[in-house]
Amino acid sequence: MKRIVIDAPAKINLALDVVGKRDDGYHLLETVFQSISLYDRITISISDETGIKITCNIPYIPCNEKNLAYKAAKIFMEKFGINKGINIQLYKRIPSQAGMGGGSSDAAAVLKGLNSLLGNIFTLPELCTIAVTLGADVPFFLYGGTAYADGIGERLEPLPALKDLNVVAAKGRGGISTPEAYKRIDALKFSVHPDTQALRNAIKAGFPTERLWQYCGNIFEDVTELIDVSDIRNTMLKMGSAFACMSGSGSSVFGIFDSVDAAWKCRNILAKRYPFAVCCKTIS
Repeated sequence: MKRIVIDAPAKINLALDVVGKRDDGYHLLETVFQSISLYDRITISISDETGIKITCNIPYIPCNEKNLAYKAAKIFMEKFGINKGINIQLYKRIPSQAGMGGGSSDAAAVLKGLNSLLGNIFTLPELCTIAVTLGADVPFFLYGGTAYADGIGERLEPLPALKDLNVVAAKGRGGISTPEAYKRIDALKFSVHPDTQALRNAIKAGFPTERLWQYCGNIFEDVTELIDVSDIRNTMLKMGSAFACMSGSGSSVFGIFDSVDAAWKCRNILAKRYPFAVCCKTIS
């Protein structure tokens, strides 16, 4: 039985803006993605049996066709044109409905893992073509690092790496459904837009990180009513975060800290109040 283990990283959005909507209902985005060192662990094995089987350490995570990892395995094998058994074990650390891309990262890991197990039959651009059918941010997780994205989030431009920055990420008890978040965006009459293009250009120009934060932000903060989000953000800023905001359309909040000590002090305070709080780093 062939087997591979892959760590699937979470992401944060240093900037996220909704700039339009297509006729088919998809929203047009401008964002800067950043991978962080918080991982789900995906174990994939191929056998002579048939069917896709998923297990997960989190009881409420669906282990059927609703799971993006399942969908990734199914579409990969359909493209590959053979019928084999696939076993996927998900060990999740990335929280759900957090805007950190856990499901999308898992799906990308499954695509990469199956491709490796079956002899790298698809190139990376070909995998991206498969990935975008699963979700607009899945292609990003095939590359990772720091990247600008537009369109529906699928058009990627790699940016110079912002690695080893100290990050605290935390999530309260409430979650935010992505469809509901976009409905609220559609109803917005006035909003504060982050300067995503300025952030993109500043990163490309090699600006010092302390000059980047003025361009960061997330339009979804304008439609989020969860008290935990504002409390976590305010706590991070009081504890010395250089910048703090929501990630994605979900309810997690991240803060950037100048020192490891300051990051851990903030994390420890948040961990006493909320079910999820971690220290991690940005990764390339």
